Amino acid sequence: MQRKSTRHRAFDPDPDAPDRCCDHPGCSEPAGYRAPKGRDSLNNYFWFCLDHVREYNSRWDYYRGMTPGQIEAHLRADVSWQRPSWKLGTASAGGKAEFNEDDILDPLDILGATRRSRAQQARNARDRKASVEAERARTVPEPLRQPLATLDLTWPVSFDDVKTRYRNLARRHHPDTNIGDQGAEERFKTISTAYAVLRTHFTRQDDLVC
Repeated sequence: MQRKSTRHRAFDPDPDAPDRCCDHPGCSEPAGYRAPKGRDSLNNYFWFCLDHVREYNSRWDYYRGMTPGQIEAHLRADVSWQRPSWKLGTASAGGKAEFNEDDILDPLDILGATRRSRAQQARNARDRKASVEAERARTVPEPLRQPLATLDLTWPVSFDDVKTRYRNLARRHHPDTNIGDQGAEERFKTISTAYAVLRTHFTRQDDLVC
């Protein structure tokens, strides 16, 4: 048994064609084929018979009347489906210069889970750092006792405090600002050595936190 094909053949009349005659002047054939009325009216149609739609299509030129520059711009716009686009990293028409995850529809909460994971990692890092700082606060490490005394600092202390004290003392005891003072160079070396010891200690502690 042979089944009857229900596929629409290439040159069959449009099933949605209106029940009227061809729009070509003087033609009384049934209008079974649509053709756009113009570049700016692609959804507004003439209805022709098969012979006249072929004639119309053979003369159709979408870019008729456009300059080469306009044609080039139109082709480039077609690449993004005639939608506006912006260079990566620049501000869009809405004034947003950066990607914002909140603007994305995320029904499966994929981005939300990622944000929560990052937030948890940040909390864990803060907790580890707080634990290290608490350990620092309990006792003064033996190698730091003399450097802290040299810079006149008490434990616990932050590295920012160490840097601030070192800069102040270095400016005060630098040989260039103490011309004629024989002991200025030695004091400056002592301060610099103490600072180097403390900087090494804090750098190592930060590495442990990371």
